[in-house]
Amino acid sequence: MNVNPANPTIADLDILLEALSEDSKRLFQRLFSVSISKGSLKPPPTMLPWIEQQFGSVDRVTQQKVIRITNLVTFEGAIFNSLRARRPRQFEDRLKVEAKVLDRAKDDPLSKPLEDTPEDPFGRVRGKYSITASNIAKYDGLHGLIIFNDYNPLEFCKEEIIDYLDTGWKWAQKAHQFDPSAKYYFFLWNSLKKAGASLAHGHAQVVLGRDSHYAKIEALRHAALRYKADNGSDYFEDLYQTHLDLGLAMEKDGTKVLAYLTPIKEKEIMLLSSSLSHSFKETVYEVLACFRDKMHVTAFNVGLATPPLNSTPEGWEGFPVVARMVDRGYPWDGSSDFGSMELYAASIISSDPFQVARELKEALGKK
Repeated sequence: MNVNPANPTIADLDILLEALSEDSKRLFQRLFSVSISKGSLKPPPTMLPWIEQQFGSVDRVTQQKVIRITNLVTFEGAIFNSLRARRPRQFEDRLKVEAKVLDRAKDDPLSKPLEDTPEDPFGRVRGKYSITASNIAKYDGLHGLIIFNDYNPLEFCKEEIIDYLDTGWKWAQKAHQFDPSAKYYFFLWNSLKKAGASLAHGHAQVVLGRDSHYAKIEALRHAALRYKADNGSDYFEDLYQTHLDLGLAMEKDGTKVLAYLTPIKEKEIMLLSSSLSHSFKETVYEVLACFRDKMHVTAFNVGLATPPLNSTPEGWEGFPVVARMVDRGYPWDGSSDFGSMELYAASIISSDPFQVARELKEALGKK
């Protein structure tokens, strides 16, 4: 089977792996396992016209190639069906999505934060394009909101994204001064109800935990430490390198960008940086703009974790600032993108990381 070198797909992964150098192949096999299976079915003749119309080929349906990838370090897993990656996609015009957002966001409680939201005991942080509030129903003892001045969460520019990230970091500093035992920072943005937002008005959230980082961040730190002990090399550097070897990663001004091979859901992007630098924040914006403008993503999640704000008993050497962004699907679709497989087995992915990487490289000015 031949692979188009300019446009490989996830269905070509086994062939792409065979073409790697021996060193690159060993690195990949240290980080990931790949299992390939064939799914077959026999449709009745009455279904054939519909199959041709929906998928372009009956053969694609009757003989399906399923690729299961497991991260052997973190034990994240994703299942890709070449049929699902190729099925036709429909997008609603962004202006239609925004019109519905604006109808719901103009008069919600976040539109007048000084009147309708509480403040933290250490006060508010005011950014140029945002202001903080204390969350009513808290994830943790220190849990704040970053309320965007612009209630439309999709009408963001670079300066606004940087401001939201800066405001969140300033909130973390004030929260840490208020409670020095709180050191573990996490920034999250759920865009639209499909992604978990209870209010349409644009807002992000920030938490600062005590005692240890949040469980999944701790799991990642432990996995990276085990990897270092077992292999004598840095997990995050090796993760980036194996994605780079496959054409799924790039670096921009010190920020590493990966179209992740074991995404939790569609089009997941991972960013790695040694610090919460200006370049890192710009790249967060560029990825989100690519999501919105090139990939037709409107409902999305952003999660950003940093090492602790102060010294801790446990080791964080080499742990980067990590941001992960994922598409949550059509915002007004009543069906859920998560089911029992995602909760208890492995993520089922329709998007193709190789196509995601191509669009990212174009958006970020990389070839």
